[in-house]
Amino acid sequence: MVERLLQRIDREILAAGGKRSRCRAVVMEHFFRAGHHLTVEELTRNVRTAFPGIGGVTVYRTLKLLARMGYAKELDFGEGTRRYESNLSSHHDHLVCRECGAVIEFQDPRIERLQELVTRRHGFRPAAHRLEIYGCCRDCAAGGGRAGKR
Repeated sequence: MVERLLQRIDREILAAGGKRSRCRAVVMEHFFRAGHHLTVEELTRNVRTAFPGIGGVTVYRTLKLLARMGYAKELDFGEGTRRYESNLSSHHDHLVCRECGAVIEFQDPRIERLQELVTRRHGFRPAAHRLEIYGCCRDCAAGGGRAGKR
C-alpha cells in the first residue's frame, strides 16, 4: 500500500512540475510507515538510522510538501514544536498528556453527533474541526509517567 501511495504522490509532484528526489521518497516512506505523530526532529532521527546523509531541512520541506498536497496534517499541541500525522486515516480526535507528551487518538460518534447538533442549532456550516483534550495520561496520573519522553 505505501509503495502505491508513494508512486501516486510522485506522479502528482511530476505533474505539478516538480522533480523526483530519492531523499524525499525515503522521508515519505518513513513518515507513512511510522503510524504516529512525529516532529521533524523525530522523523529526521528515524530516517538517519538507515540514511545518515538526509538532513533535517529535507525532512522539514518534505513534511510541508505533504501537508500542502493534503497527505499530512500539521498539529500544534502547545509543546513549542509541531507534529505531523498522516491525513490518510479517518477523522479522529486527540488526548494530549501535558506530563509526558503522549498523544492518544480516539473516535467517538456521540461527540461527532453532538458537534453536528451544535453547529446546526447555530446555523453554522463547518468546514472542518479538531478536538484536543489536554491533561494527564493514565500512566502519569498514576505517578508512573514517562516525564520528558515522547
